[in-house]
Amino acid sequence: MQQIWLDQTAPSLDDFDRLARKAFDELPALFRQASADVVIRIDDFPDAEILRDLEIEDGFELTGLYVGVHVGERDGLGPAAEPSRVFLYRRPILDEWCERGDVGLYELISHVLIHELGHHMGMDDERIHDVEDDAD
Repeated sequence: MQQIWLDQTAPSLDDFDRLARKAFDELPALFRQASADVVIRIDDFPDAEILRDLEIEDGFELTGLYVGVHVGERDGLGPAAEPSRVFLYRRPILDEWCERGDVGLYELISHVLIHELGHHMGMDDERIHDVEDDAD
């Protein structure tokens, strides 16, 4: 019996970063411009403090997170003290990708990134889903 997958490794944090950068670069120009100051960070999992603050018990339940003041609120407050950040969580994304089996890893990373950048634009989850549905 032939052994397969023994020489394969899961995509690394750097691999995820490359895919997220590619997804960002392929966004429409206006979306990229409005999100140009957002720092994109790839971590394996959300930290315990984030999970506690969001009242999430299982770190696999959170694939991404936007942290910052969205664009609409920032205008009235002046420049933000810290840059806005989007966190993409590698292990939960990989887990969802494996469980679903109906979407490519790049597409899933792109979806999570766009969703979190939507929060940067001040959209709630319902509005983000509406925009994504209209794009399909």
